[in-house]
Amino acid sequence: MAVKTRRYSARDVTILVIGLGVAIVVNVGLIWGPTLASVGLSGTDWNGIGPIEWIGGENYADLAGEYPPFWSAVRNNVLWLGFLGLIATPFGLFCAVLLDRRLRLSRVYQSALYMPVVLSLAVVGFIAQLVYSSDYGVLNAVTGLTVDWLGDRSINIWVVMVAAGWRHVGYVMIIYLAGLKAVDPALKEAAAIDGASESQTFFRVVFPTLRPINVIVLVITVIEALRAFDIVYAINRGRNGLELLSVLVTENIVGEASRIGFGSAIAVILLAISLGFIVTYLSQLFREER
Repeated sequence: MAVKTRRYSARDVTILVIGLGVAIVVNVGLIWGPTLASVGLSGTDWNGIGPIEWIGGENYADLAGEYPPFWSAVRNNVLWLGFLGLIATPFGLFCAVLLDRRLRLSRVYQSALYMPVVLSLAVVGFIAQLVYSSDYGVLNAVTGLTVDWLGDRSINIWVVMVAAGWRHVGYVMIIYLAGLKAVDPALKEAAAIDGASESQTFFRVVFPTLRPINVIVLVITVIEALRAFDIVYAINRGRNGLELLSVLVTENIVGEASRIGFGSAIAVILLAISLGFIVTYLSQLFREER
């Protein structure tokens, strides 16, 4: 029996071409184009005006040996990723599990936890200044301390990560809560009949079914940690202990230095770090599924 194929009209073809064409142009122009341009420019000393001169890996060598803010920024980005991944994300999951148990006033708690998500990180940065400022901060006023939370290089990165984590917890909580609502109640009932405790039911039955959610949360966490910029820039322009790779990219490309080639090298390193985490986890996940 011959398979009947559908013939597209000229109108259908036009709509498909326009729809796909716009998406491809936007994707290439705003994502892949700048990405490939950054990779190419990272091997030059272009300042945005003069001729482009190829210098190979000199920018990367200068980053490693002659640019002190670089290693401080790498350290802070790793700390940021570790804090969001190991503290803020599990706490968001914990809040989602509690809210899924239909606690009294759970809607109020859910709204209170999710509220920071609607704020941009720049606004969170301004709120952090109101809380942590050594002159007019709420924390010092309430506790009677005289700590310079944002000026002391040894502690300012930690208090800023707490502020960023405050926002991240609500984001993770709402994603996991949606996933928990989709878990088949029959699985929990079967585990209870078999004599499993609540913790055993969660870790051995419920949590494995959240694997797709875990992938989403991982990607979001890595992106949030590596693209953090506005909160530290709003506090002190990303200096004095709050250096991040994203801030260094901005300072070198659009700042007074106008070192586009040098800034592109930092951007490529930021891209490589983010892809390293995501590709490693996804490849392991797909290997397990096979």
